[in-house]
Amino acid sequence: MRPVLDIVALRSLIAVADFGGFHRAADALSLSQSTVSQHIRRLEKSLGRPVVERDGRKTRFTAHGARLLEEAQQIVGAHDAALRRLMGEDHPDAAPVVIGATEHGADQILPVLTAAVRDTRPGAEVRVRIDRSAQLTDAVARGELDLAVYVTEAAQAPGTPVGELPLRWYAAPGWEPPAAPAPLPLVAISDPCVIRRRALTALAAQNTPATVVAEAGYLAGVLDAARAGLGAALLAIPGSPYPDGLTPRHDLPAVPPVRLSARARSGCDPAMTQATIEAVRALLTSREADREADPAM
Repeated sequence: MRPVLDIVALRSLIAVADFGGFHRAADALSLSQSTVSQHIRRLEKSLGRPVVERDGRKTRFTAHGARLLEEAQQIVGAHDAALRRLMGEDHPDAAPVVIGATEHGADQILPVLTAAVRDTRPGAEVRVRIDRSAQLTDAVARGELDLAVYVTEAAQAPGTPVGELPLRWYAAPGWEPPAAPAPLPLVAISDPCVIRRRALTALAAQNTPATVVAEAGYLAGVLDAARAGLGAALLAIPGSPYPDGLTPRHDLPAVPPVRLSARARSGCDPAMTQATIEAVRALLTSREADREADPAM
């Protein structure tokens, strides 16, 4: 007999990919982490091949797992579309809610967004997308996303201000900059990137020569390069804890925070929009209060 793919397990697989790990996937699905792990093992048992593997502290998909993820997205999408058709247009709460966030602070912002959506649309499936700010606002304009939180300066799109993310310097433990006049090595997201520009501008204002020695299309690559000791990184972190494998650097110039905005698609449920905006504002306000109480954060 051919194996059968459990759609519940496939949803857990997709959540692991969307949220970047088992712990955050479990929070988003309102499941225990062990349950999500069981779902993944069930898929591996059905297919007879490993789907995920450990990479240090991180989890990554195997080549077979990446192919399964593509199939899972199509299977779950077809299932949900069929369900909506069978339920009829008089059941709008059956439609999934798709939210997006910039990578900066996503590990703290996405759970808050997801919880706010579930409070106003308890029957809806919540899907997430992590991307660059310009891509997120374009997706909202096309109706692909219901709501997105993004870096205001990085997108030419109107939105509602929701707060600020502090910018701080980080590097691997024990890393030391080269002696002058050698330029300061930086790791950063590839252009265009607001935070990259902020880093270079702040260093230039102090007459500190700098050069980008490693760049990546997304934040995960920047973190890996910084952990490898290739250079310092300017990161947007809402609060503690610090990124794994990195320590703050207080010997580099202070950089002003970046502002965040939220944008909802035309026709999006106003109650849900308001709830998500207020939830993100509350998160960022609480993080700011924590930083004022503990300047070392």
